[in-house]
Amino acid sequence: MGATNGVGTAQENDRHRTEPPATMLSSLGIDIIEIHHLRQALQRRPRLTARLFTERERAYCDRRADPVPHYAARFAAKEATAKAIGHWLRWQEVEVLNDESGRPYLVLAGEAAALAHIEDGGRLLVSLSHSREYAVACVGLALPTDLDSDESLPRGVWT
Repeated sequence: MGATNGVGTAQENDRHRTEPPATMLSSLGIDIIEIHHLRQALQRRPRLTARLFTERERAYCDRRADPVPHYAARFAAKEATAKAIGHWLRWQEVEVLNDESGRPYLVLAGEAAALAHIEDGGRLLVSLSHSREYAVACVGLALPTDLDSDESLPRGVWT
């Protein structure tokens, strides 16, 4: 994936600054997916996982007895991230990882990181869940309170 900007773990967030800036929740994105739809798509197009998910995401999901619900949750997280940021993103620029305790966090790269103002102290919070039928993700975008421009706020709305 090359150079990335981590969002989620304290070590990644505090790597370039000593004190994180004050942030406020700016927007939310949520997405739900029917797991069987993704299962069908992956059966029809086996290379789709490589297009949608990073190598680390694939390694995590493929270790599971049934990887599809885990892929579905990550797909929902990518969609929810785009909704929170207000802009469609490249699939590989949004990566869903898990810390040592299993808690998910997002790592953004490229345009996704720029749109989320990661270098300015922007943060994304993610929550994932799935049942037998559905996977859901919610992403909150917290922006630094000192961002002046209204242009930096998300504007996109999707269903």
